[in-house]
Amino acid sequence: MTYLPSSKRYQSMTYRRCGKSGIQLPAISLGLWHNFGGVDVMENCRNILHLAFDSGITHFDLANNYGPPPGTAEENFGKILHQDFHGYRDEMIISSKAGYTMWDGPYGDWGSKKYLVSSLDQSLKRMKLDYVDIFYHHRPDPDTPLEETMSALDLIVRQGKALYAGISNYPADKAEKAVHILKQLGTPCLIHQPKYSMFVRWVEEGLLDVLEKEGVGCIPFSPLAQGLLTNKYLKGIPSDSRAAKPTGFLKESEVTEDKIKRIQKLNDLAKKRGQSLAQMALAWLLKDNRITSVLVGASRPEQLADSLKCLDNLNFSEQELEEIEKILKES
Repeated sequence: MTYLPSSKRYQSMTYRRCGKSGIQLPAISLGLWHNFGGVDVMENCRNILHLAFDSGITHFDLANNYGPPPGTAEENFGKILHQDFHGYRDEMIISSKAGYTMWDGPYGDWGSKKYLVSSLDQSLKRMKLDYVDIFYHHRPDPDTPLEETMSALDLIVRQGKALYAGISNYPADKAEKAVHILKQLGTPCLIHQPKYSMFVRWVEEGLLDVLEKEGVGCIPFSPLAQGLLTNKYLKGIPSDSRAAKPTGFLKESEVTEDKIKRIQKLNDLAKKRGQSLAQMALAWLLKDNRITSVLVGASRPEQLADSLKCLDNLNFSEQELEEIEKILKES
């Protein structure tokens, strides 16, 4: 059956200006980190993408190493994109990244011009695209000069392989330097993608101020702290959770009794707001106008639908914010 997007897809989504650019992003963007690679059930991925687009999500975030195995998320996204979304490419913001290990040898990692250009060429082939809208350097490289990495992003934009340049995981000082170099080269930094949630708040220690001053957008990833800020861990560690798997990014040691107590208290507050814990956690990030969009992942359409409901209530009273801070500071 041919997919026909909803004619009402832009009515329920909120769009936010990305820094001082001409781009607006949906308040909720879809990240394809964990659930689109090496999968047998393509129909589930297809249903998630359909729901996202029907709900006004126009931004789809990938990276060269997303899978597992690396590269398969881009391959699967590319297949569905060309089968189902033919004619809608210009309504989409598609992003990819390079900066983590992708292939063997000295040219398949970090931030050299050789790696970034080669990696994007591979990503474009996997997705069968002429260009991506945003191309990020995925993490700072301690050895490659920042000028080389940023000049590679500038080159990629000038070649037409990406429309905009971005950075990810950069601390405030390096982010500021990167933004200034890109500005001097004539390719402004559009956006920064940091890890940010109620439990991971390093961006508040200078980075958000830098981005605001420089007119750069911000799109947090892992806003639900790898699932901690959902109802999954309210009673401990489920056997099917990321924390229970040895290969997961969330370690069992991170799910402490103290943290579970805090999660339970946050969940009680969310209920009073008429929200799930996940919805409140997303709304808490979006309350800050320096946040352009929040990246959510989904393993099934129902998860995405739940996250989208956060947009129904983005307002917090001073009392609620004080209570959240009190809960988060408990040990």
